[in-house]
Amino acid sequence: MLTLKNPNGLSHAVVALLAGNIVFDVLLGLIDVRSLTAEAWDYSDPASFAGANLHVAYSMELTVYVATAIVFIIWFHRLRKNAGVWAADLQRRTPGYAIGCWFIPFGNFWIPRAIAVDIWRASRWEPYAAEGKRELTLLNSWWTCLLVANIVNWISGKMYEAAETREAYDTATVWSLTGYLLDIGAAVLAILFVRRLTSMQHRKATGMIPAAQ
Repeated sequence: MLTLKNPNGLSHAVVALLAGNIVFDVLLGLIDVRSLTAEAWDYSDPASFAGANLHVAYSMELTVYVATAIVFIIWFHRLRKNAGVWAADLQRRTPGYAIGCWFIPFGNFWIPRAIAVDIWRASRWEPYAAEGKRELTLLNSWWTCLLVANIVNWISGKMYEAAETREAYDTATVWSLTGYLLDIGAAVLAILFVRRLTSMQHRKATGMIPAAQ
C-alpha cells in the first residue's frame, strides 16, 4: 500500500544547499569581473589568483553542487511517490524515473520537467481540474533558466579550453559570467519551485493523512 511521506525536511535541505550554490556563483562571478578588469593576468601561473584561489573555489562549488543534486533528486523522488498516492493515473512515468531521468543523455532536457508537471498536477487540491493559464509559469521559468545556464556554461568551458590570447580568455570570461548570472537566477527560481511544490503537498497531505490511516 502506498503511503505519504513528509518532504518538508528534505525541502529545507535543498533550499539551504541552493542558497550555498548562489553564494559560490556570486563569488566566482566576482572573480570573473576581477579578471576582466585586471590590466595584467597570468592564467598559467599556479601561484596566481586565477591559478590558486579559483581552483579552490571551483572545488568547493563542485562539492556543494553535487550535494545539492543528490538531495534535490531524493526530494524529487519523494514528491513523485506522494503524487502516485493521490493521482497515479496522471503519472506518466514510474517513481524510478524521478531519479534516472536526470542521467539520460538528451532525455534529461525534457523528461524531468514532464515528471515535475505530473507531480504538480497530482499535488493540487483537484488533480483533474483544468490547468490554469499561468499555473506552470514558475516551473517553466525555472526549467528554461536551468537549461540555458547549462548551455552557456558548456560554451564558456569550451571557449576556455580553446583560448590562447587575452582577448579569447576575456570573451570566455564574459560567457562564464553570464553563466553564473543564469545559475543564480535558476537557483532562486528552484528555491521558489521547491517551496511552492512542497507547500502544495504538505497542505494536501494534512487533509489526506487521517483518511489514509
